[in-house]
Amino acid sequence: MHAASPPTPAARLRALLARPGIRPMPCCFDALSARLVERAGFELTFMSGFAVSAARIAEPDTGLISYGEMVQQGRDITSAVAIPVIGDADTGYGNALNAKRTVRGYARAGFACAMIEDQLAPKRCGHTRGKAVVSRAEAIARIRAAIDARAEVQAEGGDVLVMARTDARATHDLDEAIARGRAFAELGADVVFVEAPRDEADLARVGREIDAPLMANLVEDGDTPWLPPDRLAALGFKIAAYPLTLLGASVRAMRDALASLAEGRQAERRVSFAELREIAGFDAYDAQSRRYEHEER
Repeated sequence: MHAASPPTPAARLRALLARPGIRPMPCCFDALSARLVERAGFELTFMSGFAVSAARIAEPDTGLISYGEMVQQGRDITSAVAIPVIGDADTGYGNALNAKRTVRGYARAGFACAMIEDQLAPKRCGHTRGKAVVSRAEAIARIRAAIDARAEVQAEGGDVLVMARTDARATHDLDEAIARGRAFAELGADVVFVEAPRDEADLARVGREIDAPLMANLVEDGDTPWLPPDRLAALGFKIAAYPLTLLGASVRAMRDALASLAEGRQAERRVSFAELREIAGFDAYDAQSRRYEHEER
């Protein structure tokens, strides 16, 4: 008798969303940061477009990084962890058919969920100025295409969820953002994300008026108030995302180390070499190698 197959990343994410309470979600930018999120005990992570663009090509999150670069980064991340990973898929990298291809590609890369947004390309980080969104009709078509792609993936034996994001709070008003979020939920989006509510009253309205699992995006010094997870849960949110916390901590630590070296001093060792070797997989590699040594002699 064959053992039952383990649940897919999408199935694990679906189960998390079905549980009571809120899931705090530090966001990652590479395989190592994702592994650290998992080892810290978090149940899911998110591949941040801002963070990947900064770390991989040292460019701003303004549509400069490509689908191919993002999906490859995602493949590396999902291969390094067992927890579900949500992937930032920007606008879908083109029209509705591009969005379909993007969702299918993210599913093949091992993502549990792909996030598609309604910005006009080239998109921008949600907490910066100068954003623009497509019409509501085009936004709905884009999300419908993503949901059609989800159905195609499932028909082929795969699985993936769709997160639908709107940035209309910044370009129009909260009424338009909620109208879009409700339309996305009615289409069947698995998670709805209204980007950058400006205060707790905005968050409360989103929680009351959109009937879907909701994500809040908490950027240090960003537009959305920094509420604790329990308060966000009370307002109706299922995921609290921290998109830049790890990137910011990494940049500060590297700057401090470089300043020490520039002054001729040994950089403060925050993590031992032994721990770095273990995190990078040397111990597991050596253990596996010993298993085969006698067969190679």
